Amino acid sequence: MERIWLKNYPPGVPHDIDTEQYKSLTDLMERAFREHSDNPFSVCMNRWMSYKQLDELSTALGAWLQNKGLEPGSRVAIMLPNLPQFAVTMAAILRAGYTCVNVNPLYTPRELEHQLKDSGASAIVILENFAATLQEVVERTAVQHVVLASIGDLLGPINGRWLTFAVRHLAKMVPPFELPLSNGRTVTSFKKAIAQGRILNLRPTTQTMDDIAFLQYTGGTTGLSKGAVLTHRNVVAAMLQAEGWFSPALADVPDLRKVNNVAALPLYHIFALTLCLLAIRQGSYLTLVPNPRDFAKFIEVLKQRPFHVLPGVNTLFNALMQHPMFKTIDFSSLKLTQAGGMAASEGTAHNWQKATGSAMIEGWGMSETCAIGTNNPVTQKTFSGNIGLPLPSIDIAIKDDDGNSLPVGSSGEICIRGPNVMTGYYNQPAENAKTFTEDGFMRTGDIGIMDEGGFTRIVDRKKDMIIVSGFNVFPSELENLISTCPGVVECAAVGIPDAMQGETIKVFVVRNDPMLTEEAVSRFCQDKLTGYKRPKYIEFRDELPKSNVGKILRRDLRSAK
Repeated sequence: MERIWLKNYPPGVPHDIDTEQYKSLTDLMERAFREHSDNPFSVCMNRWMSYKQLDELSTALGAWLQNKGLEPGSRVAIMLPNLPQFAVTMAAILRAGYTCVNVNPLYTPRELEHQLKDSGASAIVILENFAATLQEVVERTAVQHVVLASIGDLLGPINGRWLTFAVRHLAKMVPPFELPLSNGRTVTSFKKAIAQGRILNLRPTTQTMDDIAFLQYTGGTTGLSKGAVLTHRNVVAAMLQAEGWFSPALADVPDLRKVNNVAALPLYHIFALTLCLLAIRQGSYLTLVPNPRDFAKFIEVLKQRPFHVLPGVNTLFNALMQHPMFKTIDFSSLKLTQAGGMAASEGTAHNWQKATGSAMIEGWGMSETCAIGTNNPVTQKTFSGNIGLPLPSIDIAIKDDDGNSLPVGSSGEICIRGPNVMTGYYNQPAENAKTFTEDGFMRTGDIGIMDEGGFTRIVDRKKDMIIVSGFNVFPSELENLISTCPGVVECAAVGIPDAMQGETIKVFVVRNDPMLTEEAVSRFCQDKLTGYKRPKYIEFRDELPKSNVGKILRRDLRSAK
């Protein structure tokens, strides 16, 4: 196929990337640890970690995991916020020859149980704040080894102990828990696992680019999240693609090791994860923001030192600008404002550029594409409203339902092919057969139009996915759950526009108990769903619109909202 978009690549951006320069993602990391040993890797609450420390700590934790007898390729879950323990754990799992399973720390027991069962995770590294959730489900999973981290583990002997004490006893952010030790299960503190691992040897592993590096869970049309299988090649490709694409923005930075990347988006999310790994390749450093919703503290962090790369979602940028202290931030070092995870709004982008002098660069991608699939040129001076051009080595085709490529200017399903695209969904052969076309493209479910310059604009979604602040919510999951609420006959969930979150959730309910209230349904959802999946609006109806075969017509509900 003709790659018409290449003519609009900025100067210096490669047309293709070469993944064969590495044996694996682990090989890339270990080279970076050697080359950047003395450089800072991250700073969190004013506590710095060097690449040498990341190397040593991940070696120790990796050796500890191997000593537990996990088989090569075993899945190890990570349930951590943006703390130094995240990168240590991720590197340890990969270096030990295992597969990372990223878990949202805010998951409810039901959601956590599904992901642990589906992935077959045999170990988990989890912040103690969320151990009560694990307690409820761990005996119904394959998890045999639990590593319990505390917030201050890697934040210094004095400040770290104080922070852990404050979180446990003053803020009371660690609910009581007692993890069962039945069936040989072990529970070990993060610090103890590191100490024990230091006297062990990390055995070398034979990994290839085709081994699985991550199971990155995403929503699915079946209502339950599916694990996108991301190989070492997929992840390395995504890093190299992002590096090539971002290079013009950082061209006048004399030493990339001095680049400060703000990590406010959660590292368990594919967007932030890929940018974290790119920082490792380049030897630059991350400013870790454990709780970006505390905007006063977030702004104080931004004021502490110059920052160069600020990835975010539309809601984050919008909320920052609403804060009264926003104008005290110095944006003179900012080279790249990268928007992703959800559609960026023109109003937010305009206000951001006016306030900071930095254009908001919008991209598009999925967990299945290992973050960025298309992006606007970083040299662009104004917001475009489209999702940009395919990154190096990526092909985008607009196809009809039969898999035929459509001409420029036609609307159809956006399909993507490239070394960054997942190999499939974990243990989902039927879903994989529907997802990939005969010529190797992955169907994305988004409807778009590509113009003569290769720029693509999303016009609709083929699937009914709702995107709340960059997170995928599938109506069928909500409908399946809410239908179990006493008094509910049937229901339908739709996304409606929201200025702050992009979309918010509205649920239409048919009830057979006239005493059932909106408050009761809301409480039911509160107990069963993580925050971003909870409906904001609940409306009772006598009946729901349906097709002649009885399928609920969500599009009619959206148009009638």
